[in-house]
Amino acid sequence: MVTAPRALVLRCAGTNCDREALDGFARAGARVDLVHVRRIYQRPETLRETDLVVFPGGFSYGDDLGAGTIQALETRLFLLEALGEVVARGGLVVGICNGFQVLVKSGLLPGRRRGEVEVTLAGNDSNRFEDRWVRLRVEDSRAVHLPRGLEFDVPVAHGEGKFVAKDEATLDAIRAERLVAFRYVAPGGGEPAFPWNPNGSQDAIAGICDPTGRILGLMPHPERNVLFHHHPDWTRKRDRREGAGLGILRALVDAARR
Repeated sequence: MVTAPRALVLRCAGTNCDREALDGFARAGARVDLVHVRRIYQRPETLRETDLVVFPGGFSYGDDLGAGTIQALETRLFLLEALGEVVARGGLVVGICNGFQVLVKSGLLPGRRRGEVEVTLAGNDSNRFEDRWVRLRVEDSRAVHLPRGLEFDVPVAHGEGKFVAKDEATLDAIRAERLVAFRYVAPGGGEPAFPWNPNGSQDAIAGICDPTGRILGLMPHPERNVLFHHHPDWTRKRDRREGAGLGILRALVDAARR
């Protein structure tokens, strides 16, 4: 009998997408618990029994010093070693929206030099909070468990989501080393301009992974498109049985199970 992988969704003050993540990963087949990050800081060995660690969206600590900045500092201080152990034994670490901001600012992504901050997520080009549906494509990356080539609709909700590398050499290396996991795409092809690239991200990058493929972050919210009626056109496509985001979460759970 195959045991469902254990997932932990980490919350802190300001997190507001923890319940959606909890529900989404449970529907994808994981045994999920919601845990306050301070419990993990006090006992990081708790992660030894965890297959999938999720940093959900929201506004950790109110984003008072910048999106994800305070939680990223805590992650660097208390969790880098423990999260590295999760990955080393075949588990996954996933950051969504604010969780993605935490992973890049803690140096876990792109992770070419563990702990070094090589990219950031800056303010949207629109200079406003963007809450809209976009289209993503799963790229040919080191996150081999993802269904590469898949295009799907997913919502975004962020004010600081513009993917920016620290220099052109870093951006080239991220592309060459196959660390780009998701890109924004425009319906029908072509260069995705606003609103399809909702924040002005370099090279339309919506999500990246580390060299192991087992640490992953993305700005859009797949956990907000898990039921068929989550999509705004659900009344016109009644043959849809589930939201496309659930397939992405299921792929992550299956990878953690293996």
